[in-house]
Amino acid sequence: MPEASGRLGVTFAGVSTLLFDDGDSAVLFDGFFSRPSLLKVGLGRIAPDEARISAALESLGLEGLGVADRRLDAVVPVHTHFDHALDSAEVARRTGAQLVGSESAARIGQGAGLEEKHIRIVAPSDAVTFGSWALRFAESEHCPPDRFPGTITQPLTPPAKASTYRCGTAWSVLVTHDSGRSALVQGSAGFVPGTLDGWSAEVAYLGIGMLGHQSEAYVRDYWTHTVRAVGASRVVLTHWDDFFRPLDQPLRATPYVGDDLDATVRTLEALVVDESLHFPTLWRREDPWSA
Repeated sequence: MPEASGRLGVTFAGVSTLLFDDGDSAVLFDGFFSRPSLLKVGLGRIAPDEARISAALESLGLEGLGVADRRLDAVVPVHTHFDHALDSAEVARRTGAQLVGSESAARIGQGAGLEEKHIRIVAPSDAVTFGSWALRFAESEHCPPDRFPGTITQPLTPPAKASTYRCGTAWSVLVTHDSGRSALVQGSAGFVPGTLDGWSAEVAYLGIGMLGHQSEAYVRDYWTHTVRAVGASRVVLTHWDDFFRPLDQPLRATPYVGDDLDATVRTLEALVVDESLHFPTLWRREDPWSA
């Protein structure tokens, strides 16, 4: 995709972390930067890594030298597994943004000591506005299998086991800008048939984690009920990288035991008719709406 040269841009920061900004206001999905190791996730307790968060926020122009280049209005976890929501409350605290999401996301914010004014709970069909950005929420599903299903019912204070970061509500989010540009953010490769019917988005940021181990029929249905449902002509693939590797190392695909990226891409390429597929570039502010 072309590097953004105008006001609007989207920056990819691994997994499903996406910064939408227009130079004045910005919305960040997930904000997962700590990326603890597989050993720590499997055997220990995890917590936000302050140094890694600082480095990532500086790369995004949201922190550094005491002055942010952009104002961050909202941090939106697409669901509350640790690889999406671990750092969300800390990022909101540092930037003064609101933490926006489900009741489970609110429990993470409360556990991190966020003030209630910085926590905003949304429900399916809700629409909220931040600066020139509008977000509309639809309830979705996590890609099977959901290893940590359920909701977070008590304030979650890290360090904590990865299993305490239960999924909560998985969201499909329609992002629109006052300029008329639009995008679907589908953070997890799950779907609810018919939920997005009647929605319209030029671009789909499509989470593909674990799609490589699903049947072709499942992938076809996923494409139909997300990309085709909103009429997206450009599809940007997310949640394909190994999130146990820190962001100061080159991204690589999730190992085969967890996914099969080659199989996913082959299946998606066979589904393309008028759409185009793209991989985003880490830290590069891109314009997904340019032809």
